[in-house]
Amino acid sequence: MSKRKLTRRQAWRIEKIQSERAGRASKREDKILGQLDHNELGPEQEGLVIAHYGTLVTVEATAGENQGKTTRCHLRANLGSLVTGDRVIWRDGEPNGVIVAVLERDSELSRPDPYGDMKTIAANIDRIIIVIAAYPEPHANLIDRYLVAAENLGIQPIILLNKIDRIDDNIKPKLDDLKACYTQLNYDWLDVSSTTETGIDQLTTYLANYTSIFVGQSGVGKSSLINVLLPGLDLKVGGLTEATQQGTHTTTTAQLFHLPQGGHLIDSPGIREFGLWHMEPEDLLYGFREFQPFLGHCKFRNCAHETEPGCAIQAALENGDISEKRMASYRYILQTLNDR
Repeated sequence: MSKRKLTRRQAWRIEKIQSERAGRASKREDKILGQLDHNELGPEQEGLVIAHYGTLVTVEATAGENQGKTTRCHLRANLGSLVTGDRVIWRDGEPNGVIVAVLERDSELSRPDPYGDMKTIAANIDRIIIVIAAYPEPHANLIDRYLVAAENLGIQPIILLNKIDRIDDNIKPKLDDLKACYTQLNYDWLDVSSTTETGIDQLTTYLANYTSIFVGQSGVGKSSLINVLLPGLDLKVGGLTEATQQGTHTTTTAQLFHLPQGGHLIDSPGIREFGLWHMEPEDLLYGFREFQPFLGHCKFRNCAHETEPGCAIQAALENGDISEKRMASYRYILQTLNDR
């Protein structure tokens, strides 16, 4: 079913209501922060945002005598939006603390929201773990979108196939094709099962001493994997719908967890589409790893890589250096950029 287009008046009313709600929320925040300013606040200290809940974030002290202590904190309006993984300067208070500054980010993973505005998912990450599963059925185009983001950020990705205990004759050929495609491109691939714990030792080693984020659609078992990596945590786990074999949302906000072997892991809410509408076509090209050696070698600077003479990308496609499947994926994503 196609979405019903809003009339101009309906769109104006919705925008007006949202603006009024935002204004009321801002006044409440100003009042709270004003009360905190008049109360005694502790000294400034460094912290790490480990979760975000509406207008409050949970901050963990990372130094001093309070190291490891977690506190719910308000943030000042001029600081912008904070995300899990942000390093901050904060002051303790009762009942909540206040974040007074945000330290510079080393990296950030972002995507556009349904309205086209950029939404940062997590900050200061070293590795992106793209979690897929035997079911719900994985799609190469979603994997490619995450890989494009990782390539442009210079962040190491790995494709993690979960639920290998559920592989049957129907899905096995597709999974084999996916694995062959990405391993030929020198992407790391790991087969695991949160049920049988196959591959968990290798995953533990891979995550050690890094800040990693689990990304992927709902139902692939991100929370189940974290429960295995951190026994006793008991995150809520959702099953697949019987009719569609699609996952249900159980993680509603990105949370950061400390791993016993060292390093941190961020669990992000599942999504069915990872948009790249904020990217320029040149960034999209660069995000396809096998395209990179041929960039800048086309005869024409404004080459669209379609039928132009002297196109290095087309020549690589004809020579087998670029696969038809990946080229089709690139063109599909490019079309979504053009549509936006």
